[in-house]
Amino acid sequence: MTKPSASKRGADTPPPQRDGGGLVSEAPPIRIMCVEDHNLVLEGLCLIIERQPDIQVVATASNGQEAVRLYRRHTPDVTIMDLQLPVMSGLEAVSAIRTEHPEARVVILTTFDGDEDVYRALRAGASAYVLKHALSQQLAQIIRRVAAGEIVMTQEQQKSLDDRARRPTLSQREIQVLTLISKGHRNKEIATILGLSGETVQGYIKSMFAKLDVTDRTAAVNVGLTRSIIHLTDRPPQSFP
Repeated sequence: MTKPSASKRGADTPPPQRDGGGLVSEAPPIRIMCVEDHNLVLEGLCLIIERQPDIQVVATASNGQEAVRLYRRHTPDVTIMDLQLPVMSGLEAVSAIRTEHPEARVVILTTFDGDEDVYRALRAGASAYVLKHALSQQLAQIIRRVAAGEIVMTQEQQKSLDDRARRPTLSQREIQVLTLISKGHRNKEIATILGLSGETVQGYIKSMFAKLDVTDRTAAVNVGLTRSIIHLTDRPPQSFP
């Protein structure tokens, strides 16, 4: 990749570095891996990044499992990861990468802005959570800050996490029940799928309604989707023994 002259540098581009002899040398580019399962989005993301003179795409992946494999090969400075990925989800991939490489720096780039997704991403080890409608220059600035070791969070995201901390959280089983409700299943079907009694399912629903401060199934699903507790693209849970 041809390096630009100093006159083409933007205001946010790091300045040239001086070596021990006082000579000016270019700082190495920030090496990026992009993970996105939609080709058009992936191509557009790479084009946006490659316009930055100090940032370089070194690898791309279309699912979480491939991202884990390619991270081992390329060890990028920053990985940009979508949440909704086939084979292995973005959150699962972040967790797997960070388990093997605790120093890994990941920016989540997604369309979902609910507090649960922000919380889960940061808990998995992400350094920033960015919505896909962010301006290209904003994304470039965030990449540079994350590469420098910062955790980047907006005031809105911090507020949503503070609000989340004050709310009761759903158990994993309650989330499974809510996911099945969102797929149109009735209580009897949910009981069969999860291997529970009808009374137990009803108890989970009653507890879930209280935690979400709702009184019916439609409202529960709406709150779940708004807060990203569940997604319409979530796979339904399988039967349990």
